[in-house]
Amino acid sequence: MPATDASLNLNSTAPAERPPRPAATIVVVRNGPAGLEVLLSRRAERGDHNSGAWVFPGGIVDPGDRAAHGCCVGLDDATASAHLGVASGGLDYYVAAVRECFEESGLLFASDTAGRLVTLDDEAGEALGQWREPLHRNERPLGDFCRETGLLLAVDRLVYLSHWLTPLGRAKRFDTRFFVAEAPPAQTGGHDGTEMLEQQWLRPADALAQREALKLMTPTQKTLELIGRYETVQALLEWAAAPREVALVMPRVGTGREGMRPVMMDELAYAEIGRLDPTGAGTASYDIQPGVAVRLSPRLIRVTADNGSVMTGPGTNCYLIGGGESNEWAAIDPGPLSAAHVEAILAAAPGPIKWIFATHTHSDHSPAAVPLKARTGAPTHGRLPAYPEWQDATFVPDVPLKGGERFTLPGGSTLRVIHTPGHASNHLCYLLEEEKLLFTGDHVMQASTVVINPPDGDMAAYVASLRELLELDLDWLAPGHGFLMAEPKRAVEWIIAHRLKREAKVAAAVREIGPATAEALLTKVYNDVPERLHPVAMRSLKAHLFKLRDDGAAQEAGGEWSMLR
Repeated sequence: MPATDASLNLNSTAPAERPPRPAATIVVVRNGPAGLEVLLSRRAERGDHNSGAWVFPGGIVDPGDRAAHGCCVGLDDATASAHLGVASGGLDYYVAAVRECFEESGLLFASDTAGRLVTLDDEAGEALGQWREPLHRNERPLGDFCRETGLLLAVDRLVYLSHWLTPLGRAKRFDTRFFVAEAPPAQTGGHDGTEMLEQQWLRPADALAQREALKLMTPTQKTLELIGRYETVQALLEWAAAPREVALVMPRVGTGREGMRPVMMDELAYAEIGRLDPTGAGTASYDIQPGVAVRLSPRLIRVTADNGSVMTGPGTNCYLIGGGESNEWAAIDPGPLSAAHVEAILAAAPGPIKWIFATHTHSDHSPAAVPLKARTGAPTHGRLPAYPEWQDATFVPDVPLKGGERFTLPGGSTLRVIHTPGHASNHLCYLLEEEKLLFTGDHVMQASTVVINPPDGDMAAYVASLRELLELDLDWLAPGHGFLMAEPKRAVEWIIAHRLKREAKVAAAVREIGPATAEALLTKVYNDVPERLHPVAMRSLKAHLFKLRDDGAAQEAGGEWSMLR
């Protein structure tokens, strides 16, 4: 289908976002008969997307919450603000969490002047409960409650848990601090009947098993997954109170096979969605659909082949670069030999394709160059491999590349060629200089590491090529499989560290059981890899062994490996 700007807000006229409102949520937990339990309440129907959802107690930080600082015990504003990473007003969030929990759930984190936590299951507790509705309607401030009852807010019982920001584009946005606390002893509480219509204690796993029926929103679900790792309140609070960095969590809204939904920061599409849909309109996709053209920038389009597998992820990406007055385009990695994919590339190109580039000649990247050239007349560019095994024999470049070449393309684009041997001897990356974006082929893959298959694959060359990429000024990686990747330096450094960690594991295994064959080493070195992938892992194991040999650290004799140092 023709490429459009449907998934890219190139000229967004969306209204400016209103600042998110500060809010606080408290995750109340207790030790139940079968382990840790959490308090959840069902929201009343209010005509918004949260209606009917089961949630933790919480709500907006009110102006009156700051006026209640003097009612707090065990924590001052400076310390609370330091916990939350704000200049001031951090204690407001703690106060709001205590107030909202009392209003909605009838649980009160408060103590008398002697430090004893209040008990609400008696006559005095009934009198305190009469404050819930006036507080909820903002008829009486929390400070009045403390002065008239003589109680202090036990904000020191709350432990900072997480920080969530509502996705851009939502009609209502909240900057919410999540706290966790053990339920006050000798208090049973109860829903208010206004904001919350039901209330129950559930084990996190049981709540998650009913996520659809309970209509768990994303922050609730992710928080349940987090606290569900701990069997007791004590273990959870010990972890939460330990020194750690509380990172901001801001989902993005994307669309795809499951409809429109929040996309979390650990999902592969997260960075690309932020690039394509900066205002949060929900127009960018969280899944890659074969044959569907995605406009990544005014000069860049992606079309993915329908060859997804455990080795190729969602399929092989072909990138189109160009535009400008001439409206001419270059294609990087035409992909596998597929008539449907060639048609999709031709349909996606807004103008004639005048150049064809290949990152390397494996069967999922270059075979379509022949039919694409036949249809367009575009010359092919690339390198021949040093070894023929596992290679596409049909690819013979019209313009052989060595690395270092630069091509001026339409649309004000400059493409620089970088020779990156390792995955393949003839592997090339291409740098789109104007966007600081590197087309990585299989040199850097998303969500997995690449197979290094000797003799054409070379682990030492691969690590060296990765280190050379660290010298480039990059903002984005465009992999041969998957979405655009942000933070290129971090991604490359992770791969290097992962490879060296695996190499150390190989060396340790050889020391422990060597002299040993590669087959004997495989299950020990790749015990973290499913057995069905061991034939593929064997290729990378041999690459590691060959690197250790070439580094003078190991030797092979009679098919068995041993360490020299």
